Amino acid sequence: MTSLIELAGITKVLKGQKEPRTILDGVGLTVRAGESVAIVGRSGSGKSTLLSVLGLFDRADSGTYTLDGRDISKLPERHAAKLRSSHFGFVFQRFFLLKHLTAAQNVAMALVNGQGWLPRRERRTRVMQALDQVGIAHLAKNRPAKMSGGEQQRVAIARALVRDPRILLADEPTGALDTETGTVVIDALQEATTRGCALILVTHDRDHAARMGRIVDLQAGVLTERVPVLAGAGVDAPTTELPRIGGPA
Repeated sequence: MTSLIELAGITKVLKGQKEPRTILDGVGLTVRAGESVAIVGRSGSGKSTLLSVLGLFDRADSGTYTLDGRDISKLPERHAAKLRSSHFGFVFQRFFLLKHLTAAQNVAMALVNGQGWLPRRERRTRVMQALDQVGIAHLAKNRPAKMSGGEQQRVAIARALVRDPRILLADEPTGALDTETGTVVIDALQEATTRGCALILVTHDRDHAARMGRIVDLQAGVLTERVPVLAGAGVDAPTTELPRIGGPA
């Protein structure tokens, strides 16, 4: 299957301190359509930075980023903004819902901001389909204050899905939720992969990470892929370092 995302030799250095600090060190990552990948690692290991590079909010200092066969490493910001709108959906730990709007209106904002003008009937149809995909179409007229944390997060997921993204980036989406509610949210995210959307999940939750098709571990700026644990092994299998292309030694 053709790769949707290919990172090679991605390096990012934080230079605003006395000593420059390497956040990403020659990172390589390949993700295909319909695939789910968990990114794990200690706090401060660069997981959110990697997600920002993937989502075109930040640029790597070196390396190449190929999206759908096209090198977008040095894409001008106005073109990057169009790609963010057309290819990506974003889900964060905080819901970022507008309190004065209903669930349906919050989801519709993604269409207004990302898709230009759409006829009202088409906009409503797409909004209700997105809410139905995450199981909360019945809450379309509710405002955030009348919804639980898990319901609000599912509104946020519907907002990410309504534009029919090819890639879903989720940064600790269950961090503020209880275990049971977090599981429901992961279910909603995984459902998107059945329709061909690639899911990249940053998480500290080992159970949620284990539900993804692959797990990659970011430590000291270096990305390694975890070898699946053999049944009955009882211990974590050793990680295998991904190929490093470029970047500091």
